Amino acid sequence: FNNMLYIFIFIVIVIFIGYAFYIVNAKKVKQIPKHWHNILIKEVLFYKKLTPNHQAIFRNRILLFLNEINIDGVNTEIDELDKILIASSAIIPVFNFPNWSYNNLTGIIVYSDSFNEELQFSNKDKNKRILGMVGTGRFKNQMILSKKAIRLAFNNKTDKHNTPIHEFVHLLGKMDGETNGVPESFIGKEFIAPWLELMYKEMEAINSDESDIRAYAGTSEAEFFAVTSEYFFERPKLFKQKHPELYKMLSLCFQKSN
Repeated sequence: FNNMLYIFIFIVIVIFIGYAFYIVNAKKVKQIPKHWHNILIKEVLFYKKLTPNHQAIFRNRILLFLNEINIDGVNTEIDELDKILIASSAIIPVFNFPNWSYNNLTGIIVYSDSFNEELQFSNKDKNKRILGMVGTGRFKNQMILSKKAIRLAFNNKTDKHNTPIHEFVHLLGKMDGETNGVPESFIGKEFIAPWLELMYKEMEAINSDESDIRAYAGTSEAEFFAVTSEYFFERPKLFKQKHPELYKMLSLCFQKSN
C-alpha cells in the first residue's frame, strides 16, 4: 500500500511540475510587448485604422508569425522594427483570414540593400536592382527582402508601393500551385473569368501607358496580381476611385467588407 501511495504522490508531483512549466512558458510565448502598439501606430497605417479590438488581434498575429518564421540578416542587423514591419506585411493581406498560416514559407532572408538574380549584393555585382523575391530551388519556401525596401514600404504612406506585401501576395498566388496571377483559392471558380477579363483589359491599358497602375504590373499575370494588391492596401480610397471593378474583385479576394 505504501509503495502505491508513493507512486501516486510521485505522479501527482510530476504532473504538477509539468503543468507549472507549461503555464510559465505559455505566458512567455503569449506575452506581447506593450510598446509594439506605439510602433505600429507610428509606422503602419493599416494598423492605425483598425479598431482597438482588431489592433489587439493584429499584435497577436505578429507574435504568432514571428514565432513561426525565422528572419535572418545577411551582412545587416535585423532589429525589432524590421521584424514588426515584415510581420505586418505578412498579416495585412490575410488579416481577414483568422487562422491563416503561411505553409509555403519557412524563413526570410534580409539583405541590407538591393540584389541581383544570383542573390549577389556587393557594389561590384551587375543588375543589382531586386528589392524582394520569393525563392526557388535551394531557396524554396524562403523569401528574400531588402532592408531598405522594408523601411521604404512604410516610410512613404502616400505611394502605391510596398515590396514586402508584394512578395507575400506572390506566396498567396502560389497556394493553388500555379503562378498565373489568378487567385483561384480566394475568389472561387465563378469569378475567374471576370478576373481574367479585368486583368487583361487593365494590362493592356498599363502597357499603353493609359493607367496609373505601376508599369511592372503589365509584365505578367502574377506581377499584375501582386502590384495591384500593393495599390489596394497602400492607397485603398484612390484605388477604389480609379479602379472600382478591380477594387471590388480584390475586396472579394481579401474578404474586405468595404
